[in-house]
Amino acid sequence: MGEQSAPFGPQYGFGLYVHWPYCSKICPYCDFNVYAAKTRSAEPLLKAIAEDIRIHRPRMPEHGALDTVYFGGGTPSLLKPGEIAGLLAAADEAFGIKPGAEITLEANPNDILRADLRGLEAAGVNRLSIGVQSLRDNALAFLGRDHDAVSARAAVERALHVFPNVSIDFIYARPSQSIDEWGDELGDALALGAPHLSLYELTIEQRTAFGKAVARGELIPMEPDAQADLYELTQSITTRAGLPAYEVSNHAAGPEFRSRHNQIYWHGGDWIGVGPGAHGRVSVGGKRYASEAEKRPEAYIANVVALGSGWGEASTLYPLDIARELIAMGLRAIEGIDVQRIEAMSNTPVPRDRIEAFVAEGWVRFDGATLSLTPAGWLLADAITSQLAP
Repeated sequence: MGEQSAPFGPQYGFGLYVHWPYCSKICPYCDFNVYAAKTRSAEPLLKAIAEDIRIHRPRMPEHGALDTVYFGGGTPSLLKPGEIAGLLAAADEAFGIKPGAEITLEANPNDILRADLRGLEAAGVNRLSIGVQSLRDNALAFLGRDHDAVSARAAVERALHVFPNVSIDFIYARPSQSIDEWGDELGDALALGAPHLSLYELTIEQRTAFGKAVARGELIPMEPDAQADLYELTQSITTRAGLPAYEVSNHAAGPEFRSRHNQIYWHGGDWIGVGPGAHGRVSVGGKRYASEAEKRPEAYIANVVALGSGWGEASTLYPLDIARELIAMGLRAIEGIDVQRIEAMSNTPVPRDRIEAFVAEGWVRFDGATLSLTPAGWLLADAITSQLAP
C-alpha cells in the first residue's frame, strides 16, 4: 500500500511537536515529562533538538512542508524569541514550513507579562496557549501555580493585543468545587475574550504529588457524577457564549480558531516529536511508526550526538493498533470518524449492532458513513471507544 493511499499519514496533516521539559515550578497535578529549570544552560538541549529535527529529513523523503509547529512542555515560554526562531529555522531548513502554518507556543501567565511578545511574533509564533488554569486565587494556590488571578487576566489581555489567536487552559472539577462556583468562573473566563478555551477536568495520576496525596487519604477527588454535572454545565455555557465544543475538552469561537495541530492527532496525521520524552507518529512507505524520545535531557542529548537520533524507542504500529488509535482519537472530535476508513485499516467490521444501540441511547450519530458522538456521548467517550474498537 503506497503512503498516499493509506488511511493515515501526512495527507491528514503534518506537524512538528517540540517538547521543552523545563519548568520554573512543577505543579502537583502534572504527569508530563518535566524538570526544574534551575540555572541550567539551554544551549546543549537547543542544539540537540535542532539536530534531531534535521536528522528526521532523510527518514521521511516523501513528506512535504509542515502544516503546524507546536512548542509544548514543560514551559517553552522560558525560551527567548531568538531561541525559538533558531528551532523554527532548523524545521524550515529540513522540511519547509508552509505559508500560514499554525505555530503555537505554550506559555505561563507570568512569562507572558515579561515576554517580548513582538519578538515572539517576529520569530514566527502566531498562536499562544496560556496555562491560566483558574481565575480564583485559592484554586491557583491549590493547583501549585506561581501566578494569581490578577496576573492571569493581565497576561491574557496583553497577549490578545499582539496575537489574535489565543487559547487559555482551565482545570475544573476540583475537589469540593460547586456548580455555581464553576459557572461563575467559566463566565469570567469567557469574558476575557480569548477565541479558544481548553477546559479540562482535574485528572489525578498516581505518580504525581496529588496522586500520592490521594493514596494517603489527604485528598478526595470529585465523584464522577458531580464531574459529569460540571461537564454538562460547561457545554451549555460555552455554547450559549459562542464557543461550542469541537472536541471533548476544546472550544472555539469559529473554525479558524480551532487547533490545527491537535486536529493532526485526532485525524490520524503525522507528527514528528522532538525533545526529551516527546512522542511522534510518522508514516513511511505505507507503514506507520510510533516514536518516544529519551525522557531525561542528558540521555536525549547523548542519543542525538552518539546515535544520530533522540528516539529512545521506535516501533511499528500494526493495522489493528492504528485502527484503535483512529477510533480513540477521532471520536473525540466533532467530525467523528469515517467507519469505512477504520474497516479498511483493520480489515474488521465495526459492529453495527453496537452502533445502533448507541444511536438509540442518544450517544452517537451515524449516517451510514460517519460516526460521531453527541454531547451526551462525549461524557462516555472512553467507554464507547472500547466497545467499538476492533
